[in-house]
Amino acid sequence: MMRGAAAVRRMALFARASESMATATATGQTCSWAPRAMYFGAQQHDKQGGMRDLKARAMSTGAGAIEKPSADEQSQMVPQAPQSTALPVAFEDSYYDKPHYHRLRGDPTKRAYTYLILGTTKFIAASTIRVLILNAVYTMSAAADVLAMGSLEVDLSNVPVGQSATIKWRGKPVFIRHRTQDEIEYARKDDDAPMRDPSPDALRCPDPEWAVFLGVCTHLGCVPIANAGDYKGWFCPCHGSHYDLTGRIRKGPAPLNLEIPPHQFLEGNKLLLG
Repeated sequence: MMRGAAAVRRMALFARASESMATATATGQTCSWAPRAMYFGAQQHDKQGGMRDLKARAMSTGAGAIEKPSADEQSQMVPQAPQSTALPVAFEDSYYDKPHYHRLRGDPTKRAYTYLILGTTKFIAASTIRVLILNAVYTMSAAADVLAMGSLEVDLSNVPVGQSATIKWRGKPVFIRHRTQDEIEYARKDDDAPMRDPSPDALRCPDPEWAVFLGVCTHLGCVPIANAGDYKGWFCPCHGSHYDLTGRIRKGPAPLNLEIPPHQFLEGNKLLLG
């Protein structure tokens, strides 16, 4: 529709220019704009592929050759099309300008924050390890009341000659025998007798008058009876083990002699256990 209207206008302009050229030729006058309008109309028709001979006709019309309009004259005759707005070369990402995103101030690598977290973690780990080590040390260390019970002082003046006493030390019974001279000689004459766990009397009883042993059978942990058995020492009623006056196993299933606790004799007829 628009192209048809433009063609009609160009044809009207061309017809008007032709009439003006004919009138000027008949009267002998000069028309300066008509040849140029005819030339421009012919040029526009030539671009659209129709009426190519109009250009030659416009150039040959008139008394002499018609010059081609200059660029300024063409711009005045033909309205210029409005220039289009150029598109932006690059697309700008507006993600960081959105309200849901807030860029943090300071070091973008968060190095200080990382160092703070690592330092705090190391401090907590070191404190935890220290507490665990201290708890283990305190657990393995004996308490003051336990250490006090570890050693026991016994007054031997309360044990007459030829009698036995039983005291409790560290949760176990301890046999203390005040031996007579006959018992000492009877025990030492059997040093060379065949035994399951041989040991001389002098080694087990450094002080010949006193025999000190743990009152626990070496078989299954029963408590033997004093002044009983075939060897006048101790007898275990559980499985029939017989111990002599030196605490040596002489008969029965027990594999070892009665255990000797750590002890020493003090001045004033005192015995220190532990």
